[in-house]
Amino acid sequence: MVSQVVVRGDPPAEPPQRPMSWWRRALIGAVVLWAVGITAVVLLRDGGSEAPAAARPVPSASASPGPLTPAEVYQALLPSVVRIETTGATRADSATGTGVIANGDGTILTALHVVDGARSVKVSYADGTESAATVASKAPKQDIATLTPAKLPETLVPAVLGGGLAVGDDVVAMGNPLGLTATTTSGVVSGLDRALSEGRSGAISGLIQFDAAVNPGSSGGPLINNRGQVAGIVIALANPTDAGTFIGIGFAVPIGAALGAGEGDGQVPPL
Repeated sequence: MVSQVVVRGDPPAEPPQRPMSWWRRALIGAVVLWAVGITAVVLLRDGGSEAPAAARPVPSASASPGPLTPAEVYQALLPSVVRIETTGATRADSATGTGVIANGDGTILTALHVVDGARSVKVSYADGTESAATVASKAPKQDIATLTPAKLPETLVPAVLGGGLAVGDDVVAMGNPLGLTATTTSGVVSGLDRALSEGRSGAISGLIQFDAAVNPGSSGGPLINNRGQVAGIVIALANPTDAGTFIGIGFAVPIGAALGAGEGDGQVPPL
């Protein structure tokens, strides 16, 4: 009897477990399908949101340095431009002109006719410092002179020299026309390789013609390109009358020629 009770009361274990395992697998599969469906709905619903745009940003263009404006040229060159006052034998021989600091030792470039024959020369810097100066060299064929000041300002700022010009290029002229200190005008290069037959030194050739306004007192000042480089030294203006005032044509010696380096090749020539 004991053997019959054991057989009937303890049936095999596997047959009851197989239905449970099948239901469990079915339930898990249903849950997975439900999760996939919900995910697809969410993705489709948010497909037009800002998230994809944020994932693919479009970089904006960087600002180009570009050429300098006349105002920026003025600020850059102002510490390098000096006012020149000369006295002669009489009060009528007194004159005002302009110069530009062209070297770290304080050498000043100017037009020769501004200082030629002067009994005394005084230079005034942008910071208010004043100093006597002497003529260090002369180049009559270019109407160019260099000055050596007796005193330098506390902070000396030489100009950057060089830079070739083409017809139509923007230029800025700085100087002291009619005694008006630190005047700035702008224009374009109107012509190249011009010649002047008038003047104390005879004909001067290879000049830059420009239309930035200049007047008596501008002589010796810098003609500056739009990169802030001194490309020439102003020496004259054209006027068919005896008025001696600007009518739209000025002339400058290319910086290379002003420094004894020929017509200039756009490079920074040595002093």
